[in-house]
Amino acid sequence: MTVSTDDVLLVHGGTPLEGEIRVRGAKNLVPKAMVAALLGSGPSRLRNVPDIRDVRVVRGLLQLHGVTVRPGDEPGELVLDPSHVESANVADIDAHAGSSRIPILFCGPLLHRLGHAFIPGLGGCDIGGRPVDFHFDVLRQFGAKIEKRADGQYLEAPHRLRGTKIRLPYPSVGSTEQVLLTAVLAEGVTELSNAAVEPEIEDLICVLQKMGAIISMDTDRTIRITGVDKLNGYTHRALPDRLEAASWASAALATEGNIYVRGAQQRSMMTFLNTFRRVGGAFEIDDEGIRFWHPGGSLNAIALETDVHPGFQTDWQQPLVVALTQASGLSIVHETVYESRLGFTSALNQMGAHIQLYRECLGGSACRFGQRNFLHSAVVSGPTKLQGSDLVIPDLRGGFSYLIAALAAQGTSRVHGIDLINRGYENFMEKLVELGAHVELPNGALSH
Repeated sequence: MTVSTDDVLLVHGGTPLEGEIRVRGAKNLVPKAMVAALLGSGPSRLRNVPDIRDVRVVRGLLQLHGVTVRPGDEPGELVLDPSHVESANVADIDAHAGSSRIPILFCGPLLHRLGHAFIPGLGGCDIGGRPVDFHFDVLRQFGAKIEKRADGQYLEAPHRLRGTKIRLPYPSVGSTEQVLLTAVLAEGVTELSNAAVEPEIEDLICVLQKMGAIISMDTDRTIRITGVDKLNGYTHRALPDRLEAASWASAALATEGNIYVRGAQQRSMMTFLNTFRRVGGAFEIDDEGIRFWHPGGSLNAIALETDVHPGFQTDWQQPLVVALTQASGLSIVHETVYESRLGFTSALNQMGAHIQLYRECLGGSACRFGQRNFLHSAVVSGPTKLQGSDLVIPDLRGGFSYLIAALAAQGTSRVHGIDLINRGYENFMEKLVELGAHVELPNGALSH
């Protein structure tokens, strides 16, 4: 991996993070709600939008397709007008799409609006297999014709897309979003079983229902969508980012700090809060947010297994593992969502942690990775003193975890590739400074 010198953050560790920060709309909802605006016959208003790179990527892609995107009346509000949707230049799409997987979700809306779509190669975090083939298989079931070309995939809908029955082999968030964004204007009824039911999926359904969609969710992970002939614009305030909130909570725990996360909500974080308390962290909830702190004394080792919602989210795992390096005893972590998500622990060992990876399922149950030779279980032995080190960020959550480790460590760390964190954490460097972190860019800016 090549990183430039202006993509490095110097972190002087050993200082507890204390103070208040705010989380805005969820990274895993806002860009998808922006794509949904393509389906409307009039303008949409989306509020609580964070200033993150994924939002900027989708904004650029929407504008390439003729959607007008402008700031609204309040901070963090976007007005999206799809009145003049048009085809975009292939080279322009390719220039935008390399940094994100979200363009795959443009397929259904563009097929409805234009009758065709082009999707180039896709980027995203390297945390394990997230094949896009299933997206194309789903679109074929709706009636799309797909042609593989040297520069990407060209899709056509010679007739109106039609509803279908789909069963996901795994409750994938991206696949569920694809079905929702395609089925709402398809002819007839679509039945999606084994669907993802994350809070961000529910919020996307709320957006689509505001637009005029007919969508029901059953208790057995089945979603039924009755296609309609027309959708309108929406006005919606995005739910707050529970994944970012949990990252700051883990940072408070690992650094023996005290952070008030304004905007954090209990309902979508209940599973995380239970685990946070089991580890020995303390929290206090009010109407505006949640305060997380280390109450003193030893942290507790735990057994932890990631799962789809309502289980312990995989995006909560990496930041919390840093805190578990400071817990007394042996913690067991079984990652069941992404097969390569524990690779980030090698850098923590370089800093002084004791983490051993295993191919076996060490959790309470076997998972789909157990027979496939993936290092997807970890044993964390603690507490260990972490020392500053040179770190290269591997992915979004792993990158924030490295920041937490550097902040908890003694000495100075050089964290390379920090721009990747901008994909999902709004103004994270400014927030670090507000919390008392001693961080600086090589040119001396942002030091505290």
